[in-house]
Amino acid sequence: MQKRWGIRLVRAGALFGLLGAYLGSHMAGAGSYALRPIHAHILLVGWLSLFVYGLFYKLYKVKFPKLVAFHGWSAIIGAIGLTAGMYLQFIQPFNINETFALVAYIIGGSTLLLSFAVFVLVTFTIEIE
Repeated sequence: MQKRWGIRLVRAGALFGLLGAYLGSHMAGAGSYALRPIHAHILLVGWLSLFVYGLFYKLYKVKFPKLVAFHGWSAIIGAIGLTAGMYLQFIQPFNINETFALVAYIIGGSTLLLSFAVFVLVTFTIEIE
């Protein structure tokens, strides 16, 4: 299960990297940097964090596999939720209700914070040879 989550997280990180690079390219071409905070979070939270989590799971064996699955899901959902919530909150596309946008942003960020906390716990549950 851990190897499967390792590759899932690397792939999810790669998708975030592609999206972040596309947004950067779009902003440069359009001459508008309105998406800069979202672009930065996509690259840092999505690309960097998810990719590093995947590498961690490739390098270390965790004692509690269910913790790995919980962390993996919360990391992916949190990264998507935070960046989508930021987009809804700051850009306000499609005339979405401001309260809905704020709640989506808060839930995404809180899920991501939980994911980081679980990862800290995971780092203390590895099997040391």
